[in-house]
Amino acid sequence: MTAIPAQGRAALRVLLGGMLGMVVAMGIGRFAYTPILPLMQRDLGMSHTLAGWLAGLNYFGYFAGALLCTVKPQLLRSQALAAGVLLLSLATTLGMGLTDSPLWWGAMRLAAGIASAILFIVISAEVGESLLRRGYGHWFGSLYGGIGLGIVFCGLIIPQLDRAGGWSVAWTGSGLLAIVLAVLGTLLGRERSLMPAATAPAGRGGGLASISILASAYFFEGLGYIVTATFLVAIIAVTPGLATFAPYSWVAVGVAAIPSTIFWPWLARRIGSRKALLSAYLLQAAGILVSIRAGTVIEVLFAAVSFGGTFLGIVAMTLAEGRQRMELEGRRAAAFLTASFSIGQMLGPVLAGVLADLHHGFTLPLLFAAGSVMLGASLTLLDRNFHVAGRTG
Repeated sequence: MTAIPAQGRAALRVLLGGMLGMVVAMGIGRFAYTPILPLMQRDLGMSHTLAGWLAGLNYFGYFAGALLCTVKPQLLRSQALAAGVLLLSLATTLGMGLTDSPLWWGAMRLAAGIASAILFIVISAEVGESLLRRGYGHWFGSLYGGIGLGIVFCGLIIPQLDRAGGWSVAWTGSGLLAIVLAVLGTLLGRERSLMPAATAPAGRGGGLASISILASAYFFEGLGYIVTATFLVAIIAVTPGLATFAPYSWVAVGVAAIPSTIFWPWLARRIGSRKALLSAYLLQAAGILVSIRAGTVIEVLFAAVSFGGTFLGIVAMTLAEGRQRMELEGRRAAAFLTASFSIGQMLGPVLAGVLADLHHGFTLPLLFAAGSVMLGASLTLLDRNFHVAGRTG
């Protein structure tokens, strides 16, 4: 067996550390809310409207963090800022289980959103640049598999934590897991400086205009996907005969998400980013439509897997495409695209929660979500700035 060269070992440590960072910031800090939400509704009688507003505040914070990074990209190189927002992410996850005040929940979900956006952009930029310098840029999409891994962790441990003490223990237990993983990720990250890095090839880049349509499509993806991301487990929990399966549907989402960050970028290199993105958008929309009337485990699994198997792939392909178009300003491209995405996901759960309460169900919110994803696909079809498959696509 051929030994992995020193640069490859260094790149792998960077990648694994970044993946653990994504587990903490996104898989737990952001997405633990989805499987814990039905527990809060069961134990506390929380309405869909309040659930939607809490999610919306989290995504408003995410937007604010992404906007800050877009306007002040120099902040992305501040180690003090990165450490501060990591601590904020951990504290707000733990703190959610220590109060039953909607006001404090809202404040913490807002702060958690700011933290997750900054961490997402910082980790994406640092890992992407480090992999490129070492000649392993093709590994970049795997970074987002850490989000799927965090989703799997949450889906597996939250039912056990629920049995130990209900919704509050689910939050505090998730926070403790995040602390352990954050320490491991930080230790891995510190090893980066031990290995020499190759010089990155000179790149060419366009301005924000080159990714404007890409960002618009990404906005509609954020608007649509987030309805499923927020309410999937809650929807299944009230489906007759499927309540016990509900928390494990989130595991299915995470299991599908992990390989998706490798598969979709691979497919994009083979057939082009436009075709690959279109395929992912259409599959995701189909899964959302199926979830409207899903009444069997097979239908629920399709909805969960088609969602989990596409949303991170779309993230990976979109950010990679943006980085290609703005190579000289890769961090700014990531921040601008993330800000566009976050506006959509800020609005989605609020609208969906209100519609669900007004219409006593999720049919209309899910139709709205599927339509939004289809709009993203339509804009992708119209975008003429995609690179050619087989060269850089």
